[in-house]
Amino acid sequence: MTFLDIIEQLPAHIINMGSDFPGKPIEHVVASDLMSDVLVTDLDNTLIVTSLASEQTIRTADIVGARGVLLVNDKNPQMAMKKIAEEQGMTVLSTPLSMFQACVALGKLLEQGTSDERN
Repeated sequence: MTFLDIIEQLPAHIINMGSDFPGKPIEHVVASDLMSDVLVTDLDNTLIVTSLASEQTIRTADIVGARGVLLVNDKNPQMAMKKIAEEQGMTVLSTPLSMFQACVALGKLLEQGTSDERN
């Protein structure tokens, strides 16, 4: 799946369009509000799903090499978070869905593959 797939299939909007936005694949999802849990993951092409709308999330995403962040529960990012995301070229999306609902929807998208694979 790609960020475009997420925006087309979930109720989600773009907060910051990063360098990986256009078409890089997302193959894994890590959902947690504890960034210490995210730090122990060793997965490539990952999307972090969280309600933690602070700069710590972007710094953690950068450390683990995540493709981007999806904020749940309609969280609005702090200004520092937006600024760091822009500086690091990190894609940040937001959705009104709960963590559980977002994970279910993302799981279905991962099963389907990317829009290119479906066509």
